[in-house]
Amino acid sequence: MKRTNDCEKCENRQESMRPAKLTKDLVTRMNRVEGQVKAIKAMIEREVYCDDVLTQIAAARSALSSVAKLLLESHIRGCVSQKLKNGEEDVADELVKTVGRLL
Repeated sequence: MKRTNDCEKCENRQESMRPAKLTKDLVTRMNRVEGQVKAIKAMIEREVYCDDVLTQIAAARSALSSVAKLLLESHIRGCVSQKLKNGEEDVADELVKTVGRLL
């Protein structure tokens, strides 16, 4: 993965250009999370034992956290880094808010 400017369109906060490999990985992981959530819904509908459902919820949460971690790393190494190099210090406040939401 290219490290110097992963987010080539970061001047516009609404768009981001991630490396194709990262995008593919994120989509694959999100498809897995989507499948897990659908399976959890089916388990609830079938009245599966609560502990088993909760175990699957924990697994889905973990998978979603993994997606967030990859995306955050790309954002910091790309968009945030580039904005700091450009003297845009306000990006630090944005990053602190973003990390706060994730925690």
